[in-house]
Parts: sequence; C-alpha cells; structure tokens
Amino acid sequence: MDRTQTELRRFIIDNFLYGRDCRLRDDDSFQEAGIIDSTGLLELVNFLETQYGIHVDDADLVAENLDSIERLARFLQRKLDQPKELAGLPQLAHQTM
Repeated sequence: MDRTQTELRRFIIDNFLYGRDCRLRDDDSFQEAGIIDSTGLLELVNFLETQYGIHVDDADLVAENLDSIERLARFLQRKLDQPKELAGLPQLAHQTM
C-alpha cells in the first residue's frame, strides 16, 4: 500500500469508523458499507482540499472518484498530476513592485 492510500485509510478509519479498522479493504464501497453519508462526503472533500491542496469540483463528486480508498487514491493522483490551471485552482498573478 502506498503512502497516499495509507493516509486516506487512516482518515477514513479515524473519522468515520471511530478508530476501528473493521477489515476495511481498499476496494470496499463507502456507500454500500454505510461508511460515509452526504455530510461525511463534505468532510472528506474538505480533507482532500486541505491536506493535498487540490480543488474538488461539483462534477468530481461521483462514486467513480470518491467511493473507496482505491478510487480516492486514483482520483487524488489525477488531480495532483494536473497543471494547477486545469485542477481548478486559482493562479496567482505575478506582481511587480
């Protein structure tokens, strides 16, 4: 398991499973297992944006991106690999003095 998946797993276990691993596999669906509800999804998105400096667009809020540790890791890697202007992050204008 890579570092990103380990970090994502730790966040899910700490925040949604109250510290119990419950034999959570990387491909287990959060929705099917009843792990994350709509409020939890907002908490997860906030974590991703804060921890990894990405922007999660409304169009990104689909199961294919956010419904398991594996899917989260792949989604996050795609976001991190994008140039900042394509990832939905504002670009800072260079200021001259």
